Amino acid sequence: MSNEIRIYPVQEISEVLSDSLSRLLIDVVADGASIGFLPPLGYQEAAAYWNSVLEDGVVLWIAEKDGVPVGTVQLQLAQKANATHRAEIAKLMVHPSGRRLGIARQLMKAAEEEAVRLNRTLLVLDTRVGDPSNRLYESIGFVEAGVIPGYAQSADGQLHATRYYYKSLNPYSSHN
Repeated sequence: MSNEIRIYPVQEISEVLSDSLSRLLIDVVADGASIGFLPPLGYQEAAAYWNSVLEDGVVLWIAEKDGVPVGTVQLQLAQKANATHRAEIAKLMVHPSGRRLGIARQLMKAAEEEAVRLNRTLLVLDTRVGDPSNRLYESIGFVEAGVIPGYAQSADGQLHATRYYYKSLNPYSSHN
């Protein structure tokens, strides 16, 4: 087993890839990730998500370690006429066994480079307050825009705040 990480965009999700991504999603949700699902996440629900994720305006990257998907991120391109300059980062996830290897940072770099290539000058995202992802986003130049209390619910019914971030990709911006 090597530690080589391969990051690549996905144009379609095969049955085999859907299976691997479904297992990844189930594992990260079971580990406490706040990415829109609650544990215990069933296989059918996870597979249904992955089988419908690649709609217009969604660019998906996969991180593989030793040929197995261990992470993903999405760049969701705003489609409204007044929003074609921005995109949202969504569903950044790394399997617990792949953490602390720089995978999330590599996935974010790929998404940001694609946003620049597509002339998107503003990225936005949100994450649960207190999650390790807060430190990651701040370390790569995202700026806190605000906190919304009681935004996401956990499996035990507790409500958690979410923190919104943005990053200007305009080289002339003072927030870059």
